[in-house]
Amino acid sequence: MADGDRRKRRAFIGSFTAAGGPGILAVAVAPDNGALTVVSGTDRLPDPSYLALAPDGETLYAVSERAEGAVAAFRVTGDRPEPAGRPVPVNGDGPTYLSLYAGHVLTANYGSGSVTAVPVRSDGTLARTPTGVLQHTGSGPHAQRQQGPHAHQVQPDPSGRWAVSVDLGTDSVRVCGLTDGALVVHREVALRPGSGPRHLAFHPDGSHAYVVNELAPTVTVCRWDAADGVLQPLTEVQVLTGVPEGDAYPSGIVVSPDGRFVWTATRGEDVLSVFEVEPDGLRLFGTVPCGGHWPRALAASDGFLYVANERSGDVTWFALDPETGVPRRGGSLAVPAASCVVFD
Repeated sequence: MADGDRRKRRAFIGSFTAAGGPGILAVAVAPDNGALTVVSGTDRLPDPSYLALAPDGETLYAVSERAEGAVAAFRVTGDRPEPAGRPVPVNGDGPTYLSLYAGHVLTANYGSGSVTAVPVRSDGTLARTPTGVLQHTGSGPHAQRQQGPHAHQVQPDPSGRWAVSVDLGTDSVRVCGLTDGALVVHREVALRPGSGPRHLAFHPDGSHAYVVNELAPTVTVCRWDAADGVLQPLTEVQVLTGVPEGDAYPSGIVVSPDGRFVWTATRGEDVLSVFEVEPDGLRLFGTVPCGGHWPRALAASDGFLYVANERSGDVTWFALDPETGVPRRGGSLAVPAASCVVFD
């Protein structure tokens, strides 16, 4: 990346407006120390808790995590995000995640336990209605959290052939394809009952994936076969060095671009866990404080790790030791009810 391009680097932060968040913030990223500075923002969409940027960097997509969920597009070619059409209902409750796959925006709807596909037009705007809603079914042993399905994440695999949806309520991951604008389940992969899978991250080699489990708290290491769309659980690794002292609910997971390290965040304990990648496994190296309270999401960019701390209301950045992967706190930006951060 040229120096001129680095000076123009930017990120976008989502937040919960119902809890006092500013909506969507556009921020500048300092290339030397990873610091974030607010450039502009918009509160035109309620509770934009998760964001995804189009590959060309011109359009930003956001969920509206409400009971009647929606997804919206914003032009980000200028300094301020500008709405690109009206929000589109996803025909699902509480969308918590979205991604781009095969010419569609996919949303994982936690409340209704479903995944919605909305076509993306050639200009980056969204079609007025979804073309399909995949309803998950099933439950788990946790009496309060697993009475029914709760889709928490959906994303394409590195090959772009498959979409995988992670369901906390059914303790499973569904591998899907897209047919006539609707997701179709290729196979459903069961994880340990009661683990409560939340998010999945692929290894850069395209042959492994790591599922962070919210109710365990653990990471399930899996082998991934993109040719046949097969996810095979191999082992489960604790995210904490000892027994949790109170609440411990893992949230985000990130794999380093070079594939040597994995980081997770755990709410309640408010720590980041550092793992070294091993063949078909992970080794917990240790934990460090997350820099705030209730770390909801993680993102890595250019040698820095960013944490959206929801309840303390900040996004904290850490420089990453290239030899050990250990994060070292650099600073933070105040963002009430911060929920995610994404980068160009």
